[in-house]
Amino acid sequence: MSRLVLLNKPYGVLPQFTDREGRPTLADYLPLKGVYPAGRLDRDSEGLLLLTDDGGLAHRLTHPRKRTWKKYLVQVEGDPAEAELDPLRQGLMLKDGPTLPARARIIPEPELWPRQPTVRFRKSVPTRWLEIQLQEGRNRQVRRMTAAIGFPTLRLVRVAIGPYRLKRLQPGEWILLHR
Repeated sequence: MSRLVLLNKPYGVLPQFTDREGRPTLADYLPLKGVYPAGRLDRDSEGLLLLTDDGGLAHRLTHPRKRTWKKYLVQVEGDPAEAELDPLRQGLMLKDGPTLPARARIIPEPELWPRQPTVRFRKSVPTRWLEIQLQEGRNRQVRRMTAAIGFPTLRLVRVAIGPYRLKRLQPGEWILLHR
């Protein structure tokens, strides 16, 4: 029986178990041995990270040909109009090539835990929340996509990967599923 861990990765935590520089890692939150991240979620991002000991499951969740949807809540700098999200929906060109079309929409501010450190606040610059869904998982892709349309990402929280949801897990909390 394989194991699948759903972890709410806190901001500032490296998505690996060791670090030569002594920065926070998954080992600080997850006492289980023999499970490995299925996909990536960079140090500056928060939310759902899946870990498993099942290489086949990891492949099905992360391989680009499998086109597994991943959902993110994204706070951006600025106040985009719906039409300004069209390049995300149509796919856009990044330095490493074109993206697949994403699902993108403006949403009300979600109920999330406070981030430590807090997101920078500038009185004269508005922010807006977006929901973005991708079928890819390139390095810092959401951040690069929002920057490409003129709205840099301030906060990024992944809330779903395929059928798996973050639900009410708080930062650092995890659950173990057996498959």
